[in-house]
Amino acid sequence: MATRRTFLHNTAAVGAGIMLAQTRAVHAAEDTGYTDRLTDADGKYAAAPLPFAYDALEPVIDARTVEVHYNFHHKPAVVAANKAEEALAKARDSNDFALVKFYEKELAFQLSSHILHTIYWTSISGKGGEPKGDLAKAIDMNFGSYLKFKAQLIAATIAVEASGWGIVGYHPATGKLMVLQCENHQKLTAWGIQPILVLDVFEHAYYLKYQNRRNDYTNQLFSLINWDNAAQRFLAASPARRMS
Repeated sequence: MATRRTFLHNTAAVGAGIMLAQTRAVHAAEDTGYTDRLTDADGKYAAAPLPFAYDALEPVIDARTVEVHYNFHHKPAVVAANKAEEALAKARDSNDFALVKFYEKELAFQLSSHILHTIYWTSISGKGGEPKGDLAKAIDMNFGSYLKFKAQLIAATIAVEASGWGIVGYHPATGKLMVLQCENHQKLTAWGIQPILVLDVFEHAYYLKYQNRRNDYTNQLFSLINWDNAAQRFLAASPARRMS
């Protein structure tokens, strides 16, 4: 049986591993060419400019869908996240927490939307193909092959109930690469997961062109995936690889 000292040592090691992964993610962002800008100079949440023109994803995603998605879904989530934080600050100052449940839920939903959308724009800024290098090796190790991984990711993404996301994430504490469903923007996640690739299946991401054909949209997205960006995120999330 493990002693209390051993338990505390192992717990501290896991916590340190997650913190190290997050710290190295910041430095890797600077080193490898992607930056998730979630706030402005004043610390307020802000949507960074799109990494491409509205029509850059055609014919897979039309320009109008990108324009509506970014300006009327991503940007309003940023405004709402700031509003929720301001409301919570007022609650602390007044010691009136009557609406704390609402604003905590609102912050989780809207900020998660901002984070996932920021990753999504870089996830679909490529030319498809297949992953290479360490990411390809990790996919083979965790899923058996790229084809098996792709089949699971497509199936999981299409099957998200109502609206949400398909997420590929790396878990620093376990060293596992995982496929997750995400309902809304914040449900069904695994604590500590570092998203490296996300696929948006909210209706506003595809409805103008694909109507109810989520299957067609999801499959077409693979011609846009930026595997270089996913590989950079994978490298940033993995302290062992960063130190090697």
